[in-house]
Amino acid sequence: MKKKAVILEGTSYNHDDLSWATLETICDLKIYQHTTQDQVLERSKGFEIVITNKMVFTDEMMNQLPELKYIGVGATGYNVIDLKAAKAHGIIVSNIPAYSTDSVAQLTFAHILNIYSQVGLHNELINQGEWQKRGEFSFIQGSIFELANKKIGIIGYGSIGQAVAAIAHAFKMQVCVYSSKKASDLPSWVTKMSLDSLFSYCDIISLHCPMTPETEKMVSYSRLVKMKSSSILINTSRGGLIDEPALAQALNNQLLYAYAADVMTHEPPTKENPLLQARNCYLTPHIGWATKEARARLITILSNNIQSYINGNPINVVN
Repeated sequence: MKKKAVILEGTSYNHDDLSWATLETICDLKIYQHTTQDQVLERSKGFEIVITNKMVFTDEMMNQLPELKYIGVGATGYNVIDLKAAKAHGIIVSNIPAYSTDSVAQLTFAHILNIYSQVGLHNELINQGEWQKRGEFSFIQGSIFELANKKIGIIGYGSIGQAVAAIAHAFKMQVCVYSSKKASDLPSWVTKMSLDSLFSYCDIISLHCPMTPETEKMVSYSRLVKMKSSSILINTSRGGLIDEPALAQALNNQLLYAYAADVMTHEPPTKENPLLQARNCYLTPHIGWATKEARARLITILSNNIQSYINGNPINVVN
């Protein structure tokens, strides 16, 4: 008999452009396209395997789910699960490592290039008839810049940080990193620096570290004041790494040139979030991981994780 499994947030992974066939072959699968937090407990009852993305699982909830033996987090981050409680309840928790590396690195540079080349702005001006109005073969609104020889500071040198570094190197940028890795273990074209030195030295700061108690609000006002007024900050990692009110203040006070992010502390943000009205703030709605290729890899790894659990040899276990 197949083990019973439920997917709580189907549209997080599959926009009707991919297939669940492999999972349906190995599990008795139930799929909910959308689930709210207050529906999680009821929808998880009776299932041995629960697949989730952003839904929180607490010790209290696990107490009420005696059949639950496996939580498959359909993402790399797993901070939504109380891992200590899961271990105490004998529940295995797995994640999906490194499936979106190239996609997130690509979006990181999409944001950088948008700011440095002002692609979005000029497209908008053309749509407004500005090119025809000016009557010249070319026009430039504001300033545009080259990436070559600019200094990029990468905070976190895991798989995504390394991918971003490789792209930056191809653009002939000077690559600096803040990392726990030894300087001798880094490529010859990468310079290891302290965190504060990175903020004061680099033209671009890009965040690629996990969200932990130690990294929460690591980008504080005291660090932002160290940045050059021409520098930009990129966040495709986690919104909580930023003190958002402090950043909005820094942007409006022109302590840095621009901020671009694919993540926010609360998603979606409340209308009161000061970044929504901040100067030179460019936001995307957490899409870095969501290319079709990355989602296909996610579903493949998820299926392999669950097949391995069923076979008695769970992989990518995080607790």
